[in-house]
Amino acid sequence: MELAQLLQKTIHDNGLNQTSFAKSINATQAQVSDWLSGKSKPNYENLRSIVINFSIDANKLLNVDTHKNTFTHVELFAGAGGLALGLEQAGFSNLLSNDFDKDSCNTLKTNRPDWNVICDSVENLAEQDLLKMLNIKEGELDLLSGGYPCQSFSYAGKRLGLNDVRGTMFYYYAKILKQLKPKMFLAENVKGLVSHDGGKTLQTMINVFEEIGYRVQYKVLNAWDYGVAEKRERIVIVGIRNDIPVEFEYPTPYEYKPVLRDALKNVPKSEGAKYPQSKKEVFDLVPPGGCWRDLPEDVARAYMKGSYNLGGGKTGMARRISWDEPSLTILCSPCMKQTDRCHPDETRPFTIRESARIQSFPDSWQFTGSLNSKYKQIGNAVPVNLAKEIGLSIIKVLKEIK
Repeated sequence: MELAQLLQKTIHDNGLNQTSFAKSINATQAQVSDWLSGKSKPNYENLRSIVINFSIDANKLLNVDTHKNTFTHVELFAGAGGLALGLEQAGFSNLLSNDFDKDSCNTLKTNRPDWNVICDSVENLAEQDLLKMLNIKEGELDLLSGGYPCQSFSYAGKRLGLNDVRGTMFYYYAKILKQLKPKMFLAENVKGLVSHDGGKTLQTMINVFEEIGYRVQYKVLNAWDYGVAEKRERIVIVGIRNDIPVEFEYPTPYEYKPVLRDALKNVPKSEGAKYPQSKKEVFDLVPPGGCWRDLPEDVARAYMKGSYNLGGGKTGMARRISWDEPSLTILCSPCMKQTDRCHPDETRPFTIRESARIQSFPDSWQFTGSLNSKYKQIGNAVPVNLAKEIGLSIIKVLKEIK
């Protein structure tokens, strides 16, 4: 039986339509429509979801060559793979993923043993002949992606070029972009980049991208708008090579915004951090959706210390998330006093799998390293579903080119 026929039979036998089937396997209706028409094939994660959710013989699906997607990308600062996984789900084939952190690289290799993972500094990678390494021609790659750290530049002039930003992680991203000359690039960063150093940092990056030969646009996106049960705002910078006369549009926000109970339904048990007894006793007094403002005054004063007298917002301290709201931004450490995120019912931080679910990682995605390293990898990641939606919008442009 052909793949399209098998999928159509699965949808019919389970009383579903394309939309409900897509939702059950974390895909879009448009993707399912393309699979049924033979325009494209499901990726690995979609296949795994189909096998698990509908008890289909895995051999029937996995014998079909579905893992090789049509569009190619290279990922820098890959971390634990949130961005790369989302792009794979959108339809990209990963030619190379690079990160300096050994645990992150092991996470990538564990989950995608067929990926070309290079665990080395981006400085060293930028000195390599990447075109020869990847066996591609200049301009052939579809997408360069990655989230380089936000760093200040030394402003020697009004309009800095590539040579003026040496020594920063952005410099090496731009240097590799100049070497590969992909059709498009994608860069993700913290929202604060927009206003960093009065906007000079972002403008310098745009100047460099334009100097290399790209039209650039940027927008701050909230992951909560794209099927992620988390308030997480990030700037998404997209560039299209000047010789390509097409326009990019950012993904349309979802109508439904998920909350914590959506993300953590039937979440697997896993390891997690614990609060010290003194902190647990404080959190026991905070209701779901509450924070330090809900504490008795004497307890709040003792817990907040000097911050108590500052007044103002500070609603992130002693914060217990409720089931009916999205999580605050998942961070690298689950027990920082200024940015607490406590489980709604149990007095503890979110576990590894809970944190990963909130960041829209599939349960099958395993993280390697120490407990602290796993939290850091998850906290630094781009939410998978946000990455997928951005990737789908980029593919719309690439299809116009091809």
